[in-house]
Amino acid sequence: MATPSFWVGLMLMLLFSVQLHWLPAIGNIVLPLITMTFGSLAGITRYQRAAMLEILNQDYIRTARAKGLPERVVIFKHALRNALIPIVTILGLSLPGLFSGAFIIETIFAWPGMGRLGVMAIFQRNYPMIMGIVLFSAVLIILGNIAADIGYALVDPRIRYGKK
Repeated sequence: MATPSFWVGLMLMLLFSVQLHWLPAIGNIVLPLITMTFGSLAGITRYQRAAMLEILNQDYIRTARAKGLPERVVIFKHALRNALIPIVTILGLSLPGLFSGAFIIETIFAWPGMGRLGVMAIFQRNYPMIMGIVLFSAVLIILGNIAADIGYALVDPRIRYGKK
């Protein structure tokens, strides 16, 4: 979690492109994808583990086990569904973070995209382009929140939207 994405990207490029010669340093999608998911994966894993440990100590899980349900059903149907609520929040709010991380990743890997366009706009002091990219980031925040709300309804059966 503490390693910066630009350092992870450079180390992956050094390992897979320079030393092992498995992937090209520029123009592949594998290394940028691994770099962007590396940092957030650790946080998501920690949240998921903490949520599962908390849910597994709840009374309804003990009741499901006492009723004789198979452990697989208890874990996947009862525990995991309720433990996914914090993860849905994190994933919904990480959408703008992926966009901001793309600024660095696209610059390192020379990948043409919005992030690299934003960096070039900053260096050239292209203020209308910078404002457009900030506006796009704000739209991503709103879409991430909407996606998280829809995810809540899919994961938690107690949450339903509509008329009452």
